[in-house]
Order: sequence, then structure tokens, then C-alpha cells
Amino acid sequence: METWEGPPTVSLVTTNSKAPQVKMSAQESCLSLIKYFLFVFNLFFFVLGSLIFCFGIWILIDKASFVSFVGLTFVALQIWSKVLAISGVLTMGLALLGCVGALKELRCLLGLYFGMLLLLFATQITLGILISTQRVRVERRVQDIVLEAIQNYRADPEETEAEESWDYVQFQLRCCGWHSPQDWFPVRVLRGNGSEAHRVPCSCYNSSEATNDSAVFDKIIFPQLSRFGPRARPRHSTDICVVPANGHIYREGCAQSLQKWLHNNLISIVGICLAVGLLELGFMTLSIFLCRNLDHVYYNRLARYR
Repeated sequence: METWEGPPTVSLVTTNSKAPQVKMSAQESCLSLIKYFLFVFNLFFFVLGSLIFCFGIWILIDKASFVSFVGLTFVALQIWSKVLAISGVLTMGLALLGCVGALKELRCLLGLYFGMLLLLFATQITLGILISTQRVRVERRVQDIVLEAIQNYRADPEETEAEESWDYVQFQLRCCGWHSPQDWFPVRVLRGNGSEAHRVPCSCYNSSEATNDSAVFDKIIFPQLSRFGPRARPRHSTDICVVPANGHIYREGCAQSLQKWLHNNLISIVGICLAVGLLELGFMTLSIFLCRNLDHVYYNRLARYR
């Protein structure tokens, strides 16, 4: 007897054997994107740090050219050149950790990179909190330092860093003294030859109000001046540049000028701080994410070659 066999059964359940491979490939592609993103951005900051370092060394070697071009004193240029050089070295070192750690997928370097970024971010937050909570104490401390520098103005020809720096601040902020030009009146070295007339440093001179008599002023009273404002004086020089207090000088104290400057640039300062903080947080997140998921990349590669 012939038996009738029905049609072959067709399974409607589809196998999904390629799904894990697709998921593994997508995860590996995401990690590769993060790796090269970190590498490119840290390479940019490494080049930027190198330029800052070279610029600082250039200023330190060729101070005379920058003095005539920028108008800073030798001491101020030396300080800024060291600050730029140190900042460049730190930027280069941190960026190098990020570049090598991301490109070579080294967990120890990525962890060190994350730790240094975290330390830098915590330091910035701590400084911000201290400045905001101890603002009155900071202002009082700055005031004491400035008034001490004014009282000891040119008292020691061997130590003129603070005086020259304060001259530059007065010249840039267009101010005189801390509270007012009267802060300079008790300084006897500014009078000279026992004169009772009050005088102030040339950094207080307001050249915008004295365009008509600037040539007479330069010729009669202070023939050693070539221009007004901070000038490059030889180290240990005993020459002191002063102007009469009843002449064309800035009448506003630097405390008020500094407050105005902070008020006018508050948005820019806050924006820069937020941008730097967000950038650091972004790099920390990417570095720790890459560091924690390197094992999955290694397992996927081992499974692929088996």
C-alpha cells in the first residue's frame, strides 16, 4: 500500500547567528572612532604645547627685540617667558600621554592620562571655590602686596621685579596707585633732592591728555625718556622716572580699574573656564570609556582569529 507523504515542512524560525558578530563589529568600530578621536585632538594639543614652549624660549633668548616691540620690561618678559615654557611642557606631556595611550591602546597610559586630567580639573574647581568664598581675604592680601610694593618702590636697586611689574599693571590698566595717586605721595624716593612736590612714576602718565606739551615734558624734565610708559631699564639701574602729581596723570586707582575690567570681561572669563572644564570632562570620559572597554576589543580579535 502506498503511503502519501505530505509536503516538506518549512521552518519559519530564522537563525540569527550573525547578530553577535554585527554587534561586536559595531562596538569595535565605536571604540576605534573614540581612539582616533582622542589621538587627533591630543596631537593638536601636543603641537600647540610645542609652539607655546618654543615661543617662551624665543622670548627668553631674544628679550631685547620683544622689549622694543611689546613694551614690557626685562623682568616681566622673563617671568612670562618662563610661564609660557612651563605651560608648553605640561601641555606637551599631557597630550603625549593621550596620544600614545589611545593609539597603542595602553591601559596604564590612559589611566595616567585620566588621573592627570582629573587632578587638573579638581585643582581648577578648588581654586574657583576658594576665590569665590575667600574673595574678601584675597582682595585684602592683594592690596597689602601692592601697597608694600609702592612703599618700597626703588628702595633696593637689586630687587625691582615687583616695582616693574606694578608699573606695567598701571600702564596697561591706565590707573595710578591702588586706591588713588595719593598712595605714591609718602614715597620719599620719588621726590628727589628734598623737594616737597608730590610726584608719581611715569607709568601713571596719561599721554592721551598731554599731546600738546609732551615734547616739552620730555625735553625739560626727563631727558632720559624716549617714550612714556614702562620702558626697558638696565638691571640695577638707579634712574627713576617720575612725573608731577599735578600734571597729566591717571586719577583713578587700579582697584577700581581692575573691578571694571573684571566686570566688562566677566562673560568671556566664565565662558573660557566653562569651555576648558567641558573639554577636560569630555577627554576624561572618552579616556576612561576606552580604558574600560579594551578587554572587549581583545576578546573580539581573539574570537575572530580562532
